Amino acid sequence: MPPAEEGRLCLLLPADAHAPAPSPELGHAPLGEIAPDRLALWQVDALTLDPAAALALLTHVPANVIGPRPGLILGTDFRYWSQVAHLALALIAGQHIVPALVEMDGFAEARWRPWLENTAVLEQVAAFVRAMPPVCRAARPCKGTWKEPSPRELLTHVLGLLVDQAVRTWARDIAPGPTPHLVQAWLRALFTPEARVTDIPEEIAQLRRLVRQWMERAAPLSAGRVRFCLRLDAPDLEGEGIVAPTNETWTLRYFLQSRDDPSLLIPADQVWRSRTLKVLDRYVPNPQEALLQGLGMAARLFPPIERSLQQPRPTECRLSTEEAYVFLKDVAPLLEQSGIGVLLPSWWAQRASRLSARVTLRTAPAEEGAGLLGLGGLVQFDWQLALGDESLSPEEFLALVKLKTPLVRVRGRWVEISPEQIERALAFWEKRGRRSLSMAEALHVVLDPTSVSVDGLEIADVRVEGPLRDLLEGLEHARLERLPQPRGFHGRLRPYQVDGFSWLVFLRRWGLGACLADDMGLGKTPQTIALFLYEREQGITHRPALVVCPTSVLVNWKREIERFAPSLRVMLHHGPNRLREGAFVEAAQAHDVVITSYAILHRDVETLARVPWSDVVLDEAQNIKNPHTKTAQAARQLQAEFRLALTGTPIENRLSELWSIFAFLNPGYLGTLRQFRATFAIPIERYGSEEHTRRLRRLVGPFILRRVKTDRSIIKDLPPKLEIKVYVTLTQEQVTLYQAVVDSALEAIAGSTGMERRGLVLSTLMKLKQICNHPAQFLGESPDVTRLEGRSGKLQRLVEMLDEILAEGDKALIFTQFRRMGDLLKAYLEHVLGADVLWLHGGVPQKERQSLIDAFQSPSGPPIFLLSLRAGGTGLNLTAANHVIHFDRWWNPAVENQATDRAYRIGQEHTVEVHKFITVGTVEERIDTLLEQKKDLADRIVGTGEDWITELSTEELRELFTLRSEVIA
Repeated sequence: MPPAEEGRLCLLLPADAHAPAPSPELGHAPLGEIAPDRLALWQVDALTLDPAAALALLTHVPANVIGPRPGLILGTDFRYWSQVAHLALALIAGQHIVPALVEMDGFAEARWRPWLENTAVLEQVAAFVRAMPPVCRAARPCKGTWKEPSPRELLTHVLGLLVDQAVRTWARDIAPGPTPHLVQAWLRALFTPEARVTDIPEEIAQLRRLVRQWMERAAPLSAGRVRFCLRLDAPDLEGEGIVAPTNETWTLRYFLQSRDDPSLLIPADQVWRSRTLKVLDRYVPNPQEALLQGLGMAARLFPPIERSLQQPRPTECRLSTEEAYVFLKDVAPLLEQSGIGVLLPSWWAQRASRLSARVTLRTAPAEEGAGLLGLGGLVQFDWQLALGDESLSPEEFLALVKLKTPLVRVRGRWVEISPEQIERALAFWEKRGRRSLSMAEALHVVLDPTSVSVDGLEIADVRVEGPLRDLLEGLEHARLERLPQPRGFHGRLRPYQVDGFSWLVFLRRWGLGACLADDMGLGKTPQTIALFLYEREQGITHRPALVVCPTSVLVNWKREIERFAPSLRVMLHHGPNRLREGAFVEAAQAHDVVITSYAILHRDVETLARVPWSDVVLDEAQNIKNPHTKTAQAARQLQAEFRLALTGTPIENRLSELWSIFAFLNPGYLGTLRQFRATFAIPIERYGSEEHTRRLRRLVGPFILRRVKTDRSIIKDLPPKLEIKVYVTLTQEQVTLYQAVVDSALEAIAGSTGMERRGLVLSTLMKLKQICNHPAQFLGESPDVTRLEGRSGKLQRLVEMLDEILAEGDKALIFTQFRRMGDLLKAYLEHVLGADVLWLHGGVPQKERQSLIDAFQSPSGPPIFLLSLRAGGTGLNLTAANHVIHFDRWWNPAVENQATDRAYRIGQEHTVEVHKFITVGTVEERIDTLLEQKKDLADRIVGTGEDWITELSTEELRELFTLRSEVIA
């Protein structure tokens, strides 16, 4: 991007007697009393950009943010012009541009102009004109006279500048070579930075006339406040039943239409009576000429109009039904693209005016609790043809076939029935009758009917009868029957937990898998235990249930079952001495619940698959988010009456993770992974399709129950959570190391590709994060506490904070993703604070893990618990802490939130303060800013760990890694 030039700009601004009023976006009070009509001219400092640089800037900043980084606020005018820049790109992408030859300062120049004659584009432009903030028109010459442009003139001018620069810049490779031919010279000038066309004045004038004539033929109303418009009116509707339109007459009426307000129409007969028209307080000269020009062009595209031109003052054209159908189907889009307004009957665009199919679904009553239906169960259905809102009998359908006309009247309504639809309907009618669908197919028909067709016909209506209606009503969570708490449950389930347990029982009854996605700490474990008890108290099953969880929470699951349901027989399947093959199968069937880990799942899958389980529960189900891992494949091999996934983050980054969880819960429901990517993942992740997002939500929503802790209707007694960013600075040693790594890494990254480049990026990121933590970690030094002092801004701030925390008698969790950094912190903190520091990482044995947790939870236990993010970020209950410190950041918000929820969960009685350390001017601050901008997209875009950063360009990486100047200074 070319550098901006400094300069002065004069703006007409509201002001008091001394200074202009502050921008309203700053939220400041006015300087003084300012009269509403008090405007004054003020000189301000400004940066000027050429159109190409302006386009790059305006389209680089997301349109839905207030500011691109902390401390910088975008004004209303910037956000408006940013939207205009995106409109310019949309015009180019839609090929709504035309070449022109204009006179500029006495010379002829080749320019690209936006083509604003399409109806949809006109409506967009009109909306932009109405929305233009007054500040966009505040610029004035500092001296001399000034004719203020209208909002439309200013908008058109800016669009022209942006479109011209973009096209000639991006298409410069197709510019023709130098040529003496004038037309070729004009074409060349359209694709090169030099827009001037040099030639003798007579030839230029002739070329200008040819271009103007070509433009007039292409768009008779390419300028002015009005354009030609056609409106098709259908014949009056009378009678009922199917009527053959043999003598029907349609009317095509002529108007002039306001560009600024398309709803304003001037009938042709009024135009013929007036030499001038007043439209929106402005006069339109030569309206009759505009009407004749439009009629001439429309007649070339639709010859029936020529019949009306034999009249001295044509106002309308009469059409047969066949001609009206041709106009509706083929001509109207061409006219709109040519800049002519077209108004069609409202029913034409309605789905209800076309031939479609209706379906009625029903099931036989299923045995209570047997779960025999499931996604593989069969659902009976009946099909019926419909035209509009009316069902068709076989006799009526045959009558339609005999009409052989595309537009018919059915019971007082005009509808389209094309030959293609007739063919599809005939094929459908031949196959009509009773057939069967799987439950998965039936749910797709009900939840997403627009995605399903029958022999090429759309489904207009779905009716459900019998027990299937009960299922669909129950899938609406609010309509579920609330069950009593199981008799053997020790304790009291909260109301929302009773709802969750009742929902699990309901889906189990139908053999459909469920994903309980409550926030961490809302008690997914007690709800699951209540399900186990209910199954056995009601005699629904006598088979054992299998719980698969991270190793760190094996004992926690066992203790929770012993606490809430002591009547259940529990077996741990873990460790080197665990039972194998037949011995395990026999022991498992003698228990109610078997608990194992993900590590054991894929190792012992053949043994585990031999047991007919009542339930298979995956705790922290994000462990199977990658469908290709051995763990995910092993989970899908297990057979059970009911499958349950427990996770607070069913989607951490990509939608394929959701597919993987559903492939376990309800196999085949979302199709194959390839089909899912084509149907949902690509449209949503790549193009942000709201329609596909809505469809996917409808499909998966009935099987996902999610409640959040911030919802006060769910939980009222959870204390507040305060999130605080702690900014620290680098020491001089850290600055030197950081700069050296960046300088060497960027050169290596620029010369690499593929996997080598990804590896270099991740390696560099890890090094920079280690330097931000402490030079000793990066240099691999031994944990000598005497050599750690004064070398890290983070460590210094951590000690200061912990001094205050200990003085208040509070407890803290400290998370780091580095085992080596944890070793350094434990040694140093115990040395300087004189307090015991617990340290949980992946190498701590299971029994020792539980003793660390018990010690910290004890009122007299150690006040500081240092945890590896991987080993301690999930499944633990550490409510004794009321401070959570993220010493080094993990660039996936979901993972950080899971770690925070070790303390912020049910049972926490104190406000939880979450401290996130960020080293200013470094990669940590840059990525934190990116995540703040993309919070709403983080689940779709930000990958696990730092993988997403490897996709950035070298220039973006340079911006990401490079130290800010104030840090170096």
